[in-house]
Amino acid sequence: MFRKTSWALAALVLTAGVLSAAEPANGLKKGKPDLKSAGQLAFGPDGILFIGDAQGAAIFAIDTGDKPDKPASGPIKISKIDEQLAALLGTTAKDLLINDLAVNPASGNAYLSVSRGKGPDAAPVIVRVDRSGKPAVLSLDNIPFAKAAIRNPTEGKQRQDAITNLAYVKGRVFVAGLSNEQFASTLRSIPFPFTEADKGTSVEIYHGAHGKFETNSPVRTFVPYDIAGQAHLLAAYTCTPLVKFPIDDLQPGKHVKGTTVAELGNRNRPLDMITYQKNGKDYVLIANNSRGVMKLSTEGIDKITGITEPVKGGGTAGLKYETVESLKGVQQLAKLDKDNALVLIRTEDGALNLETVALP
Repeated sequence: MFRKTSWALAALVLTAGVLSAAEPANGLKKGKPDLKSAGQLAFGPDGILFIGDAQGAAIFAIDTGDKPDKPASGPIKISKIDEQLAALLGTTAKDLLINDLAVNPASGNAYLSVSRGKGPDAAPVIVRVDRSGKPAVLSLDNIPFAKAAIRNPTEGKQRQDAITNLAYVKGRVFVAGLSNEQFASTLRSIPFPFTEADKGTSVEIYHGAHGKFETNSPVRTFVPYDIAGQAHLLAAYTCTPLVKFPIDDLQPGKHVKGTTVAELGNRNRPLDMITYQKNGKDYVLIANNSRGVMKLSTEGIDKITGITEPVKGGGTAGLKYETVESLKGVQQLAKLDKDNALVLIRTEDGALNLETVALP
């Protein structure tokens, strides 16, 4: 009896081990992701990279395997990175687009999503850059990954706006973009390990520069940020309202009105944003296509009731900002460490540089 019981226990342990190997706890399985495009990037725990695929209407989670015992330190700097990437990929700089930039907190390495070619048929590529400034293509052959489809994405010419930004927050991937529904501007939540993406929360904001409530303009960029101990998303829209959304309000199928905490000027599109602390205070840094890099203090953000009246003449209201004059031509922002940011800068001669800059 003892011998039979021992064999039974051994078989049970062996079976559990086989199941564990076949079905990892994070839900990732080896294979080749069927990426149609590579746009927005965000990192989760343990070197997991999330990739927004607007053309394929999906979010991919990829195990980069990039999780050393200790993150690397030191600045990253590559002059004319677009030309270096073009040479690496066998093309020209004019036939290559760098879509997003993210830093893996587990390793300190930078990652770029790249389109080789133009238009919806461009080939998606992920490039890793280490602290020495050496770029290398991340092979997607036989890599652990998982995929979550986006429901009801916008179609046609607006398809690139099906996914405009994403972030990992405490076990969930939040995805901004446009749906094909009546209230098009949507924030979706996907639990990780992946299950089916929820229907999404349609979001409405008051746009002071336009003097009205809007539901069809997508969030362009957002960051997670705690306000008075409550998790929020701070979201920036074109032309340029900054809005706060309590994460607990973003429930599937609901329609939520955000609180507009700042109007930052019209005729402007936000490109990227990060939050950081300096001298005991919290700040938001926003890169824009026509109004430079803005530095905003979040002091008093918990007490703002919200902008609900027109802001005329392209003026500003709500949280105050200053323009960081030393940062010009910034296309992408990522937090490198507590004291530094990594920026993708378009120079006056049209080249792209990847540089480390001190947080202002």
